[in-house]
Amino acid sequence: MTDATSSSSQLRASAIRTLTLEQQAIGALIEHIDEGFERACELILACSGRVVVTGMGKSGHIGGKIAATLASTGTPAFFVHPGEASHGDLGMITPGDVVLALSHSGETAEVTALLPLLKRLGTPLISMTGRPASTLGRHADAHLYAGVEREACPLDLAPTSSTTAALALGDALAVALLESRGFTAEDFALSHPGGSLGKRLLLRVSDLMHQGDRLPRVASGSPLRDALLEITRQGLGFTCVVDPDDRLVGVYTDGDLRRTLDQHADLSGLKVDDVMTAPGKRISPDTLAAEAVRIMEDNRITALAVVDDEGHPVGALHMHDLLASGVI
Repeated sequence: MTDATSSSSQLRASAIRTLTLEQQAIGALIEHIDEGFERACELILACSGRVVVTGMGKSGHIGGKIAATLASTGTPAFFVHPGEASHGDLGMITPGDVVLALSHSGETAEVTALLPLLKRLGTPLISMTGRPASTLGRHADAHLYAGVEREACPLDLAPTSSTTAALALGDALAVALLESRGFTAEDFALSHPGGSLGKRLLLRVSDLMHQGDRLPRVASGSPLRDALLEITRQGLGFTCVVDPDDRLVGVYTDGDLRRTLDQHADLSGLKVDDVMTAPGKRISPDTLAAEAVRIMEDNRITALAVVDDEGHPVGALHMHDLLASGVI
């Protein structure tokens, strides 16, 4: 075995050992999901303010992620650095809030220094530590156990398994709260409007459709030539065909034109009604844009007429609009 092969094997073995230890650390938490976890959830659900997460060092980084996860899943939360809290940022915490403090030892000086101040404010405290009997664990209104047998670090020093366990426990807390609140995908989208899920769940046809002068339409009984000119003028690959009451009676598309050319040697005497697709696919302006994508894909079309409740065309939607918006 070459030195390079030996080194490669050692690297893989180290990675596997690390992941195995961290997997075991997370699995060991299951038996510690007890009354303390339930109490923590009850305190947060009863909270009229926000969840203020705090922690020092690596625990602080994990706390920041937990705060972000809570905030995006229906539990208003933010992170406060414990050192800054002792120098003015404690003013961000109110009696109506709940504090979630992370410290693996439960003795982190910057965090325990906040205890008298939190007691004076009357702000409920949830601690997440690896030592229930620690200062932080004993003074908390609810304790979340995030202890590990050993760190994945071979020196058993660098926070590795312990931070992974705390992160997973934070996720468990956020999901339990999410389910208790009846949080939906639509609720999630409201806090993620810039993401792909937000676009799929928030954007509606009315947000993307062409309307007004950009809506292609011709009157029923018009010469086919007028329909072709309207399609060319608007550039959406189709036109609506409307009756005297301005209700949609059909559509004429680029695909219809190809079929017309196959079936008719002379186009000069044709009316649009003779060759249009009736009644034509249509959609409501209040429909989710994602549903419009499904209709187009199922019917192998690239555009849709948008009609109101009385069948009047109010807009036109093209696949390019959906692509440009990021819905697809």
